[in-house]
Amino acid sequence: MVIKVFLASSSGSTAIKKKQQDVVGFLEALKVEYDPLDIACNEENRMWMRQNVPEEKKPANGIPLPPQIFNEESYCGDYDTFFDAKEDNSVYAFLGLPPPPGSKTHAEEEEQDEADDDREEEDLQSEEEEEAEVQEEEEGDVEETQEEEVE
Repeated sequence: MVIKVFLASSSGSTAIKKKQQDVVGFLEALKVEYDPLDIACNEENRMWMRQNVPEEKKPANGIPLPPQIFNEESYCGDYDTFFDAKEDNSVYAFLGLPPPPGSKTHAEEEEQDEADDDREEEDLQSEEEEEAEVQEEEEGDVEETQEEEVE
């Protein structure tokens, strides 16, 4: 799986440059392999990016601005959704990648899975205990009724 980051090498916007640097820097820090694809110097890249950003994700003017992030052909998101994923510590999920073994995210997911399993086990035990109590009460009610009938 190749992460594609569409960038503009010669953007006049400082905000766009900062967003691009933030995405690229973070991917490099995580050691995520990616292909930087320039839309300023390559018309083919620009057209591909514009055609493959989903309509509902495009701005009002219809022209998405860099950075735009894809996993192969699958759209991941723009800077804002990347930033949200970064804040939620879910960048690997955002990118459609499994977290690396031993990573904090990977360990957290395993802990969460174990906690979920433990919770399910406790729920099953509680249900079984409740069923046993109900059954005992019903048996007690039946015995009382039989005793009353005998009297």
